[in-house]
Amino acid sequence: MKIGILGTGTVGETIGTKLVELGHTVTMGSRDAANVKAAAWVKKAGKHAAAGTFKDAATAGEIVFNCTSGQGSVAAVTSAGEAALRGKVLIDVSNPLDFTKGPIPILSVGNTDSLGEQLQKAVPSAKVVKTLNTLGAPLMVNPRSLADSHNLFICGDDDGAKAKAVELLRSFGWRDEDIVDLGDITAARGVEAYVLLWVRIYRRFGSANFNLKLVRGK
Repeated sequence: MKIGILGTGTVGETIGTKLVELGHTVTMGSRDAANVKAAAWVKKAGKHAAAGTFKDAATAGEIVFNCTSGQGSVAAVTSAGEAALRGKVLIDVSNPLDFTKGPIPILSVGNTDSLGEQLQKAVPSAKVVKTLNTLGAPLMVNPRSLADSHNLFICGDDDGAKAKAVELLRSFGWRDEDIVDLGDITAARGVEAYVLLWVRIYRRFGSANFNLKLVRGK
């Protein structure tokens, strides 16, 4: 499959590398087609990796991952263009974290809106699926590295788009019983807000190698 990655940071590189290892052709996009980080990743990832602009990545991908920094995500997706994303599954891995007040972030959007919803409004013909944003990058693509089972959340307005996203998640090692579908894209308000707690847990233990498990009563 051909997949586009928007963003050249740790998350984009981690997901892109895993996808190449699984046999997919991946185009990493950024604002500048000559982005140094993207070029370095292509050199490491090999012949099934390419780099270009946000539009190039969105055009090339049958499925597109948004792995940009949350505060730049709407601009990145808008730059990619609705024509390039029309009808495609856009998997949003970003979080609306605002670090301008100090090292402990606040949400740049929340309560009555979410970044996932903003992206859906920015490119209404795309099918936005929110998932993977509640984890550190290594766990996103290697969930079985933790000894116990743990959960991943997913939401979006289109059930078919979520099913396609789940196919990729399975290839990363996620089991169906560990994936919790929270419903439509407004559920992104909850999973994005959880990241504030994630940050506190990370600071407490100094490691991103953790996740939560949903334990339900009968």
